[in-house]
Amino acid sequence: MASRLNPYVNVLDGKAREALEFYRSVFGGELNVMTFGDMGTEGPLASQVMHGQLETQAGYTLMVADAPPEMMAVTVGTNISISLSGGPEDADLLHGYFDALSDGGQVAQPLEAAPWGDAFGMVVDQYGISWMVNIAGEGNAG
Repeated sequence: MASRLNPYVNVLDGKAREALEFYRSVFGGELNVMTFGDMGTEGPLASQVMHGQLETQAGYTLMVADAPPEMMAVTVGTNISISLSGGPEDADLLHGYFDALSDGGQVAQPLEAAPWGDAFGMVVDQYGISWMVNIAGEGNAG
């Protein structure tokens, strides 16, 4: 098995499961969730997500967990950006992802022609996660 790098997003306010379901609605795929309760934790944390993993048909892996304040400090908005990129043949798919991530979120930069010849956009989704989408221009597809 080859090494791979996966984004791991920590979500505040016990909304990791909600975020995972949202990301599955955007990207599709198989979702696996382990709660703190599955590992023996009792009380209010038991139903929160200790580890969630979304494996998509496109080959993406996104990991998401709840970030209880008693366990970790998270500064929303500056702690992570996730980049999605592809060539001109992926334009429809990537535009669809951008539009879906924008639902309930805030577009920071519309997905449009950029000075370097690609289409580029940025959005902060409804969970405070920053996404960058880049679609290579015809001359940059290689």
